[in-house]
Amino acid sequence: MAKPCVSASPSSTPLLKDELDIVIPTIRNLDFLEMWRPFFQPYHLIIVQDGDPSKVIKVPEGFDYELYNRNDINKILGPKASCISFKDSACRCFGYMVSKKKYIYTIDDDCFVAKDPTGKEINALEQHIKNLLCPSTPFFFNTLYDPYRDGTDFVRGYPFSLREGAPTAVSHGLWLNIPDYDAPTQLVKPLERNTRYVDAVMTIPKGTLFPMCGMNLAFDRELIGPAMYFGLMGDGQPIGRYDDMWAGWCIKVICDHFGLGVKTGLPYIWHSKASNPFVNLKKEYKGIYWQEELIPFFQSVALPKECTSVQKCYLELSKQVKAKLGKVDDYFNKLADAMITWIEAWDELNPSTATAAKLPNGSSK
Repeated sequence: MAKPCVSASPSSTPLLKDELDIVIPTIRNLDFLEMWRPFFQPYHLIIVQDGDPSKVIKVPEGFDYELYNRNDINKILGPKASCISFKDSACRCFGYMVSKKKYIYTIDDDCFVAKDPTGKEINALEQHIKNLLCPSTPFFFNTLYDPYRDGTDFVRGYPFSLREGAPTAVSHGLWLNIPDYDAPTQLVKPLERNTRYVDAVMTIPKGTLFPMCGMNLAFDRELIGPAMYFGLMGDGQPIGRYDDMWAGWCIKVICDHFGLGVKTGLPYIWHSKASNPFVNLKKEYKGIYWQEELIPFFQSVALPKECTSVQKCYLELSKQVKAKLGKVDDYFNKLADAMITWIEAWDELNPSTATAAKLPNGSSK
């Protein structure tokens, strides 16, 4: 029998209060935090300011935060700052790098508190924490979804040898109201809104890729952090809006290599604002074309058993990107180099994790 693995926390001590950072990329004042105050105020925020570094970003009083703009990024990373995107929300991954906490939750500044079908406000952060602290089931699909939630279990026929589950590395949340559509779908369905609240959390099976959205996402930084690089996007790059997709494909093949779990489903946030589909199309059009080659590449990636850490896996992945995707476009040669720079910068700022994030026996499952 699967047992619920997260007990209720006393109201005075929020779950993982001292073990989790909230990372927010932004170009504007963070008034949206007022709505999140009951849920976010106990936690430390890392704000990554994109765009003009001379602009003053206002943060509501009472929040514990640190704010980094482009000048700060350049000062901290020096020449290696070239791996951090500019004028794109991909800059958020700098926050992952400078954090010293075990867990990260990242959210966009146009995401508000959603309500469940009963009208109760959803504490998205709490649900993400529950997802991360409970095991995943990547090796065999449970038809009642997450067997560790209250009121459910493993179904008949589920192997007992797999019921212990696997550590969860990533919790991918969803959105009510404005769905995360690409530009062509936005143009065809300009008025479509997501009103379906599906009360489910499921593990994405091993060997299956997924489109990861970065606007409502949590992960175990110690397990998968070095692979959570959002690539080269935005200013000076031929592509945008594929930062989280790229990271999602990379982390999934690495999680599969180590036998780690990736969950999707609850929690929901309320995505308040639709971005301009014509602007999006300009950013996405190369990605829409390239992804028909990117997906088969990631589906066929094989990481050797010598890759015993996330960093080693990511450096191996960068080699394969250069070897196999460099012929698609020279952009991927630049991206492969940036992947190496990212790992070098990560290890400089996090020397204690340079050999971490590996299985206890040092080999992949």
